[in-house]
Amino acid sequence: MRTATLGPAARTEALAAMAERELDVLVVGAGVVGAGTVLDAVTRGLSTGLVEARDWASGTSSRSSKLIHGGLRYLEMLDFALVREALQERGLLLERLAPHLVKPVPFLYPLQHKGWERLYAGSGVALYDAMSVSSGHGRGLPVHRHLTRRHALRVAPALRKDALVGALQYYDAQMDDARFVANLVRTAASYGAHVANGARVTGFLREGERVVGARVQDVEGGAEYEIRAKQVVNATGVWTDDTQALIGERGQFHVRASKGIHLVVPKDRIHSSTGLILRTEKSVLFVIPWGRHWIIGTTDTDWDLDKAHPAASSADIDYLLEHVNSVLNTPLGRDDVEGVYAGLRPLLAGESDATSKLSREHTVAHPAPGLVVVAGGKYTTYRVMAKDAVDEAVHALDRRVADCVTEDIPLLGAEGYRALWNARARIADRTGLHVVRVEHLLNRYGSMTEELLELVKGDSSLGEPLTGAEDYLRAEVVYAASHEGARHLDDVLTRRTRISIETFDRGTRCARECADLMAPVLGWDTDRIEREVEHYRKRVEAERESQRQPDDLTADAARLGAPDIVPR
Repeated sequence: MRTATLGPAARTEALAAMAERELDVLVVGAGVVGAGTVLDAVTRGLSTGLVEARDWASGTSSRSSKLIHGGLRYLEMLDFALVREALQERGLLLERLAPHLVKPVPFLYPLQHKGWERLYAGSGVALYDAMSVSSGHGRGLPVHRHLTRRHALRVAPALRKDALVGALQYYDAQMDDARFVANLVRTAASYGAHVANGARVTGFLREGERVVGARVQDVEGGAEYEIRAKQVVNATGVWTDDTQALIGERGQFHVRASKGIHLVVPKDRIHSSTGLILRTEKSVLFVIPWGRHWIIGTTDTDWDLDKAHPAASSADIDYLLEHVNSVLNTPLGRDDVEGVYAGLRPLLAGESDATSKLSREHTVAHPAPGLVVVAGGKYTTYRVMAKDAVDEAVHALDRRVADCVTEDIPLLGAEGYRALWNARARIADRTGLHVVRVEHLLNRYGSMTEELLELVKGDSSLGEPLTGAEDYLRAEVVYAASHEGARHLDDVLTRRTRISIETFDRGTRCARECADLMAPVLGWDTDRIEREVEHYRKRVEAERESQRQPDDLTADAARLGAPDIVPR
């Protein structure tokens, strides 16, 4: 199998190919569900296309808690089927599909009551572990353990002594959500799918009642295409209702948006060797290890403002700081916050008025002939959602189609990853990079690390770290534009890397250097470089201003102060 290279030429060719011949399946939306649906369809032997108005994972799928988990709190809701399904998917990702991207992560659950709470919470975590093992894919994670208060404070010295009487420790998994989606898209393209970002659906093609394709505008170049397909899959998440409106109907269900915000703080601000999970009055709060940082989240509030750029208000930030500080012996302040990001969960309405109680299960519907809609769900179960969507689509095809095979399709970079990991010291000796750098690359690119090392071999300056964002090599910026479909500076600083939330300057210090590295790949002149850098700076300024506002309405207005895309 060839490894797809999603550079500018490949994007142009993909749009032309989709417009030239009728597809079996056209997927609209490149979040994790849309990307998973494309991979599912193309590996069944279907001619498949994917169009995304902005960038891979530019919506919800780049702004999650970065967890691949069974949903321990859903056990409390007695939603055993959802937890069992998610635990099976977690195990598949860890062991087979993406071991280079999905990693185990420990969590400490502080107990605040003696006796009954340890029995109650311990029973839940024991059931969680048992369901994981019974799924057939859960033997790779350590089982939970009970800790005394003294032991818990050795594991997490940052906790106040009066914040717990003991603790439980259990394991889940985490990943870089945006990188995972980009990898899904590339994997699908490697199997023959045509994929294009910066390609916005402006309407659906109809023949009578039947949907037979979509009108697509190239946001980059302005050209318009008519892409015909036997089946169109709407996988646009929180935009589902808006997309459905293009055919003049909402469909059989309504998708509500719930806003969740996260804070990123440096690792040295919280002295702990484990993540934390804390109860709040509404839900739970995670403190998640994230490289040389911690991610703290999340909130859960209804959102009916701008979907493209949900804004974190000052009240949101205060809420998270107040709750995490209630258990820390050294409180965090605003000055400790490196990054803030906000995302929207697509929730199926109708279960409850409280967003935290809305269904996290997914729904697939066929609201019009030729059109399938998939919505809801959790990041962890994207593969199941994709399978269900394609199963629904193939019912209407006039031929026999193979069953889903994605359970056995590793993502690009997975094959050979463990062997390269074992050889990382030798790779470091061969390339002259520090072994920590090699580990960083392997955990982001897996066996595709060799492609980045080839770039460094051709230009040794690409083996140097970015100024002001030393965790990343200059080669990664070039690779993002040449191989991973990055079209704008924002794509690189926000999604191909996480510089926008991992540095106190939010990436402005290295913005010019990154734009200069992208320019030869994307054919930018000096004027375009200036516009990309200025656009990014305005985006950061608007986000900072929104985070000073007292509520959602004023925060949203402030965030909309920056233009959405770089003008052509």
